[in-house]
Amino acid sequence: MAVQWFPGHMYATQKAIAERLKSIDVVIELLDARLPGSSANPMLARLIGPKPTLKILNKQDLADPAQTQAWLVHYQSQPHTRAIGLDASVAGPARALIGACHELAPRRGGLAKPMRVLIGGIPNVGKSTLINTLVGKRATRVADEAGVTRAEQRILLADDFYLYDTPGVLWPKIIVPESGYLLAASGAVGRNAYDEESVALELLLRLRQPYAALLQARYQLPQTLEQIAAMPEDALLQAIGQRRGCLLPGGRLNTQKAAEVLLSDFRSAALGPITLETPQQFAQWLRAAQQAEAERAAERAAARLPKPQVDRASHT
Repeated sequence: MAVQWFPGHMYATQKAIAERLKSIDVVIELLDARLPGSSANPMLARLIGPKPTLKILNKQDLADPAQTQAWLVHYQSQPHTRAIGLDASVAGPARALIGACHELAPRRGGLAKPMRVLIGGIPNVGKSTLINTLVGKRATRVADEAGVTRAEQRILLADDFYLYDTPGVLWPKIIVPESGYLLAASGAVGRNAYDEESVALELLLRLRQPYAALLQARYQLPQTLEQIAAMPEDALLQAIGQRRGCLLPGGRLNTQKAAEVLLSDFRSAALGPITLETPQQFAQWLRAAQQAEAERAAERAAARLPKPQVDRASHT
C-alpha cells in the first residue's frame, strides 16, 4: 500500500505560496521533530531555492532528545539555514524564532523595511498552535486533524514583523514509501488515505528495536526486551491488542482496534518520547526512492518509443 494524499485545495495553496515567496525575506518551515526528514516538504524546498530558511523542529517534547539534536546539527550544516527545536505551546522558546529570522535577514527590520516571513509546513504539524502562542491569543483555528487551515493569513507579530501563515500542504506524490507511512502515523494525512492496520505495522517496525522498553512499559507486555525487539510486527500488534482487551464477539482479536490504540498512543506521546528516523536513515530511503523513480521513468520512456518496423519484403 502506498500512502498518498493531495486534496484539491493543496494545488491552490502551492500556487499561492509560489506567488507569496516573491516578496518574502525568510521562510519558516515547521517540521515534526518525530519525523523531520519525512515531514520536510520537497515541493516547498524547490520553491524556496536559496532564500534564508528557518527549520523548526516542532513537538520536540514528543521526540527523542538525542535524535532531535542530531537533526538540528544536520539542518544547521545546510547553507542559508538555521534550525531550532521547540514545543509550539511554550511561549518563551517560541519567541526565539523572531530573533532567528533577524539573524537570517539582518538588513530587514524597522518600519521602512519590515520583516516579511512566510511560515509553512505539512498538515497537523502545529502551525496554528505556534502562531496562537506567538500572538498571545487565538489567531488561527486549532484542531487535531489534517487540513484545517484553508487560506493564507497575515499576522502582525511586531510593528515591523509580518508573518504570512499558509495552509498545511503535502506534495503531489510521496515517492518515499516509508515517509508515507510515517506521515500517516503522525496524523499529517487524511484518515481516508490509509489503512490503520498497515500503518500500525509499519510503526511497530520502527519502534520494536529502539523503543522496546517503551512498548513493554506502556502495554505491560510479558515478553523480554529482546523478545519484543525480535517479534514480527503482526505478532506484536496482536500482543498489544490482547493486553488492551481489543476483542470481538467470541473472543477474537480486533486488530483494527489494536491499531487505533497504538496510533493514538503514539500521537499523544503516551508511549514516551520517540523519533522514527535518523538523518542517515532518511537519506538512504530517499536515495532508494529516487533510483526507483528514475527506473520507472526510464521504463515509461522506453514504452513510448516507436516499435521497430519489420521489413516483410526481405523475408519473402
